[in-house]
Amino acid sequence: MPRDSKCCSHGQAAPFTKHSFRYAPYVAFSTVRRLRRPKHHRHQHEHCRTSAQGTNGAVPAAGLESSIVDDAVMALLESVRAGHTPPAAAAMRLRERAAGYQQVLDFAQVDSWRAQRTGFPEVVLGAGKSAEQIAAIMGQLAQNEQIVMATRVTAQVYSEVLPLLPDVQYNAPARILTLRASGSRKQPRLPGTVAIISAGTSDEHVAEECRATADIMGCYCFRLADVSVDGLHRILHNLPAVRAADVIVVVAGTDGALPAVVAGLVEAPVIAVPTSVGYGAALQGITPLLAALTASSPGVSVVNIDNGFGAGMLAARILKTAAKLRAQAMSAAAATAAVS
Repeated sequence: MPRDSKCCSHGQAAPFTKHSFRYAPYVAFSTVRRLRRPKHHRHQHEHCRTSAQGTNGAVPAAGLESSIVDDAVMALLESVRAGHTPPAAAAMRLRERAAGYQQVLDFAQVDSWRAQRTGFPEVVLGAGKSAEQIAAIMGQLAQNEQIVMATRVTAQVYSEVLPLLPDVQYNAPARILTLRASGSRKQPRLPGTVAIISAGTSDEHVAEECRATADIMGCYCFRLADVSVDGLHRILHNLPAVRAADVIVVVAGTDGALPAVVAGLVEAPVIAVPTSVGYGAALQGITPLLAALTASSPGVSVVNIDNGFGAGMLAARILKTAAKLRAQAMSAAAATAAVS
């Protein structure tokens, strides 16, 4: 440390001694120097760390959960006051929410604060779960959420879930289960449009997963199917509608060239969804994934192979953020006009 360098908040120069440096061995033909403050200097300013931590020596926590009071909590308190919910049961539910999860039997810990943190409840991945597990988790989530969603659910599993959750709805092409609370309303529609473009008919299940997810999140979507680059006139014919969209999702397998082509024709952000469709060298989606990641057209973001759900969620977040910024700008403009 140079002699004139300062430490902590004292403005005093740190003493420089021969013990201030130690030398690490050679690693990959380079010498690494590490600077170490002498022990007597560390002890001298121990109170700097203590004052930053507080009197008990612990750094204060932000307390995310303690700052959140949502409609579900207020409804629970009203239910206790009306005598519909026993105080002990309400205390247990509040304790579970404060801990950030709710235990479901012995196989799941449901994230009960996901909607408050991210704007949408935890989504259940149906792949690898039994019908009983899916039904139990969705049922637990539905106690506090307006809508619950499960992805990658086969028709066979749906037929087994239905007797356990009679109100569940199934989108077969998207392989998505949804469960809405009684009397719940759909998500308010976000301003803006999401265009979902698929290269071939074989990509439809991924494209529909994206559309269904974005629709549940409150997006207005339109689909454009079977417009792969081997018939470029098809995308060019629909270019005015594509350019009118605010977010564009491009679903493509095989060579994965379509996202880069679309991104070179539009101004809106493009989300590429590589799919596992294609012959041998497509490598079950690796080739279109690498093509999207190395796209020469700027402004392309990429999700995982066959991840229509992730693309739909990202598109909705983009529109939601844009709507929030638009509302803030309008509010600021109104305030400025009122002052002037």
